[in-house]
Amino acid sequence: MPASVIPKHFTDGSVTFKDGTGTPVTLSVPFTMGDCSISGLAQDALGRATNAYETRGVLVGLRRGAREYPTFSMSLMVPDVSDGTNVTPLDFIRKKGAYTSNVSTTTALGDVYTIDIVLTIEGTDLGDAADHTFTLEDVDCRADFAEGEPNTLTINGTIYGTITPA
Repeated sequence: MPASVIPKHFTDGSVTFKDGTGTPVTLSVPFTMGDCSISGLAQDALGRATNAYETRGVLVGLRRGAREYPTFSMSLMVPDVSDGTNVTPLDFIRKKGAYTSNVSTTTALGDVYTIDIVLTIEGTDLGDAADHTFTLEDVDCRADFAEGEPNTLTINGTIYGTITPA
């Protein structure tokens, strides 16, 4: 099937958080603003930096160097910040409230709580053979809260696992 010719935009996406249990605990993130971004996608599968070597101002070599980790960002409107029994995105990324039993996706690597994030972009409703996805594995998240009209939560993460576009 040929590549899609229909441009996709912010109303076509949805975001799901997943923890590391055998049958993952998931949260379809509500009230997203449609501004997800993934920065640092690289040609190299490991995302290694490109080191340029010069001698007297002349480029003499390009080599792969240390790994650079891509980042993820999104924002959402905040109807509820934290709740002991109901689900909120802030509780999910902080392993609090209803998500205290969540399991990190990187338990074998240490004590950092990481999650998987799936960005799904609608395609079938627009004539594509399938929806399109980015699966981000082992994301360490942080959040920023801002009061306004509406109040917003910005979630930023560093991606330590693989990024799989499909």
